[in-house]
Parts: sequence; structure tokens; C-alpha cells
Amino acid sequence: MRVSASEPYDLAVIGAGPAGLAGAVAAAGMGLRVALLDASADTGGQFYRTPEPALGAVRPEALHHDWSPYADLRRRLARSEADHLPGHHVWSVTHESEAVGATWAVHAVTGADGGEERPVRLRARAVLLATGACERHLPFPGWTLPGVVAAGGAQAMLKSGLVLPGRRIVVAGSGPLLLAVASSLAAAGARVPAVVEASGYLRYARHPRALATNPHKAVEALGHGAALLRHRVRVRMRSAVTEVHGTDRVEAVTVARLDRDWRPVRGTGRRIECDALAVGHGLVPQIELGTTLGCASRQLPDGTRALIVDGLQETSVQGLWAAGETGGAGGAALARTEGELAGIAAAARLLGRPAPSGRVRALRRRRDRMRAFADAMAVAHAPGPGWSRWLTDDTDVCRCEEVTAGRIREAVEDLGARDARTVKLLTRAGMGWCQGRMCGAAVACLAAGGRSDGRPVERRPFAVPVPLAALAGLDAPDDETPGRRP
Repeated sequence: MRVSASEPYDLAVIGAGPAGLAGAVAAAGMGLRVALLDASADTGGQFYRTPEPALGAVRPEALHHDWSPYADLRRRLARSEADHLPGHHVWSVTHESEAVGATWAVHAVTGADGGEERPVRLRARAVLLATGACERHLPFPGWTLPGVVAAGGAQAMLKSGLVLPGRRIVVAGSGPLLLAVASSLAAAGARVPAVVEASGYLRYARHPRALATNPHKAVEALGHGAALLRHRVRVRMRSAVTEVHGTDRVEAVTVARLDRDWRPVRGTGRRIECDALAVGHGLVPQIELGTTLGCASRQLPDGTRALIVDGLQETSVQGLWAAGETGGAGGAALARTEGELAGIAAAARLLGRPAPSGRVRALRRRRDRMRAFADAMAVAHAPGPGWSRWLTDDTDVCRCEEVTAGRIREAVEDLGARDARTVKLLTRAGMGWCQGRMCGAAVACLAAGGRSDGRPVERRPFAVPVPLAALAGLDAPDDETPGRRP
């Protein structure tokens, strides 16, 4: 169908990953007119990336675990009346006048992936934010060398491009994603000399209830562990890559033991030869759209921030729901559960009828159980304040603007900066193309003396970079938005 901009949707779902897909399918199944917007050309988000069709992959599911729930959601979406709008980079959501029959206006840019960029605005009576998360990066000397990639980035290269970042790849950082990345790289033919985990998995033992009520997580971990044993991959606990060596690309890394506060222990450095490093220190919820609209947020145990939602996934702003990693990273199963719950709750509100109570109770119990494990995971892998000891003064922290750790320390110690915003004004850290997505967490930690809780709530009018030409075209007529069906 082709949808008139003057005729609002019932629900706009932003993000077509597990949470958004589940929410769109659930709401459409209850009779809502749903728009599912995503920047990518296909559904699945970061978790369910699939190879480009031109690569001719015959079994993309072989690159994933837990594939069948996604395949089922994708089939249900195709059979539903929901409009899947791919290639829509949503940069803002604004309040809309009730006079036009809608509460929200969703602003997006299409054509940003090679086509003609143009602005698109669609209206909706309610919005579900399922914008996912991005990786947290903690810099170290040499992290800008070619061959250093994000842990999730290495997995994305494999899932969408069927390529490896190198032949001999060290996987490092903190969090359960490392095990999944290492096992998938090894299965694809890479040599993985080590998985370097800065935290210790024994911390999970402090949360016996969360472990006991989520046995599938233990099964996942055992599966990855068995794969690593089979490929003879060594796991080094309470250690970190503190330096990368090489001239034109990665040639080796130095791995050092860490103390309880993540400070490198002197004399424990060991050099490991490799031609690539996949590194990540957890995930940062992408909540900019919500916080700009005034949604309340909470600090997670790992120092990141997430949107606060009620028992039915509604945020503190009425008519605005959130699901998945906007509430904190917890995996695809949790995201699907929260997305379905939000879709049902939004549909019940808009249709003016009670939600199916039995289904809602079951979803809430499942959500609460998995969210408890997500919180335990955040505690177990929270960065220690001593990680900044890895940094030499000439280490680039902000890659876009080439701002070094020394300049940030000068801003804090000599010029009195006490937060990331002041550091940004004094040094330009975070003012480059990525708008702080790569360096924001590290800059905030350095401004707060190494603690991971120093990042303030961000309220910005642009959730993603927007070309000036697209902004200039906002006043042009946009009476039609392309839909999924003719």
C-alpha cells in the first residue's frame, strides 16, 4: 500500500530487530495499522544479520543460534498488514497536534545508503522504541590500527559478508558476547589464540536465583565453551589487551592480568601474535530518541543508562513504549518477550479493550525472569575504574577529532572539567562524525575519574547524523510514504 501522510498509523515501531519485529507482529495481529521502520534493508537487527543476497548463502541460519523464533516472526510479518519500511534512518520523534488525529510525528531520512536522500515524516497515535544498543569501546594504545574491530563488528562481518577480519584473531573485552564471537569465528575457520575476559564469570555465583530461573543461559554458555574447547581456544580471565602492536596493521597484542579494579598488574604482560583483534566491553542502550522526549532513565549496574518502563513496557511518557535493549542488554529472547508485551499493551490501549490477561501474565513472568539475569550480567561485567591506567597520554580517545587521553586529562585536572559535556567543549572530543558513539563512554569515564557512571542523560535533537540537504527539504510536500506492499 501507499500511505498518506495525513492519515496516521496506529503504531510506529522504530527498529526491526527482535524486539521491534515481535512488537509489530503482535500489534498488527490485534488489528492495528503498524509501520515498522528500520535503517537496514532487512529485518533482524544486529542479532539476526543475514548475508547479502548476492553472496548466494544457502543456509544463513547456520551462522545463528535461536534462529527459529526469528524465522517465525518474519513469516508472520509477511502475512500481516504491517508496513515494513526499510532504509528509514529515524533521526527524531516529536509531539504532534491531536487535531490531526495523531500524537507523534516520526522523522526519517531515506536513501542514506546510496540512493537519493530525502526526508520522510509519518504520523502515529503511539510509538514503540526498539532501537537496540551499540558497543561500548574502552580505548587502549594501538586501538586505531587497521585490524582492530569491534567484537560485534567481527560477528557482523561474518554474518552479513561471510568474511573474517583476519586469519589469527584475538577476542577481548568483557561480556558473554565474547564467547559467541570467538566460537563463531573459530567455526568459520579463523585461528583464535585467546579469549581475553576482563571480568570473571564467578561473579554470576552472587546471583543464584537469576541463574536458577534462567537455565537456558547456562546451556548457551556450555555450548560456546564446548566449541572453544573443540577449537582449542584458551580463555584468559581477569585479563585485558592493554596494547596493540603493528605498523600498517595489527601484528600482535599485549595481554596483562588485571586486579580487582581493572588496573594492569605490573610484570604480567604477555605478547600474543595475531593479525586482528575483536574487542568490546558490553553494550550501550540507544535511548537518545526517548530521552529527548523526556523519558525517565535509570543507571544500570554497568554504568550505562536505560529507559525506565512500567509493567507493560510503557515509558514515563504516555503513548511511548520501549522494548529490548533500550531497557538494558539482555539478549534476543528477552527482546522478543518485551516487544510482544509492548505490542499487545499498545494495541489494547488504542483499541480501548482489555489485553489478553493470561498472555500478558505469562509474558511479564518471562520478562521479569530474564531481566533479572540481564541485571546480574551487567553487575558481573561492569568495567572497573582502573581501566584508564591502560592509556598513555598520546593514546587517541576520540578518533574522529584525534583527541588524546593527555588532552582530556588536562581538561579534567588543569581546567576543572567534571563531566563529558565540559570536556567536549574544551577538547572537541565527541564532536566528530560519530557524535560520540565511539568515544562517549570513555570520555565520560575519564571526566568522572575512571568511574563508569559519569555520563549524563543526553538530550539531542538528532538521534543520527542528518544531511543538511535532507533538513532543507523538510518543508517540501511529503504526502506519501513508501509502503511495503504495492
